[in-house]
Amino acid sequence: MARPTFDLQSHSTYSDGSLAPADVVARAAAAGVELLALSDHDTVDGVAEAQAAARASGSAIRVVSATELSTIDGDHEDLHVLGYGIDHTDATFLAELTRFRADRAARAQRMADALEECGFALDRKPLDARRAAGLPIGRPHLAQAAFNHPNNAQRLADEGLNDFGELLEAYLISGTPAYRRRTTPTVAEAIAAIYAAGGVAIWAHPFWDVEHPDEVTAIIDRFVGYGLDGVEAFYVTHTREQTLLVARVCEERELLSTGSADFHGPDHPRFNAFRAFELHGCTPRLGPLADA
Repeated sequence: MARPTFDLQSHSTYSDGSLAPADVVARAAAAGVELLALSDHDTVDGVAEAQAAARASGSAIRVVSATELSTIDGDHEDLHVLGYGIDHTDATFLAELTRFRADRAARAQRMADALEECGFALDRKPLDARRAAGLPIGRPHLAQAAFNHPNNAQRLADEGLNDFGELLEAYLISGTPAYRRRTTPTVAEAIAAIYAAGGVAIWAHPFWDVEHPDEVTAIIDRFVGYGLDGVEAFYVTHTREQTLLVARVCEERELLSTGSADFHGPDHPRFNAFRAFELHGCTPRLGPLADA
């Protein structure tokens, strides 16, 4: 089966990607993407640039307005909700994003302090430059700041951490020594904010954060009660079994089922190529996104 021509999650320098929005669009178009979402974390600042680049490209690519909101949900400390088709100029929504980013910034500082408490030296210059430019600092930036500092080289080798992604997973995800949780928004708050901005809400990469299939299904059903519109069934790290399960649940509950390779940049150790996810014989349910 041919790879999908949609890719509904990508990131630019406005969050934790390495390319400017126009360059993300150019790479996506070159890879054959026809429907793209620039879904930077807790911001829509790059959407207008991405859409302008798509219009000027002369290709078939279209860019749907989007953002990826990091949320808390009980014991789950970092579930992501994608908002698509939002009005990225809506003043109320922009104010909510500002509030969410303030919490994100405070959390990043807590995790930077925790990395130093764990004995890592941090290269603060890139972090300070992002902060001065008004750009958010996420866990990938913190992991890079530790991985790139020469004083950490021997320790990284001793622990078998070969790139910043492995350092992130060892120290900056839930249950690891330097992880610190957010305080807002909840999943319900994120979905409400997306709805108020005229968008649809999708639970991103469910098996990235939740391991057991039965729990994923139960969470989907609970989130539907908050107004969830769909789930990212087709994802670059999902197995065939995980994909088939989520796609079936979405079909049975008449939910949207979307997908992405979660592009962060050509040099990212994992999320470095567009259209790098499988449908496994399933038919996506893109609903209004297909006409974005």
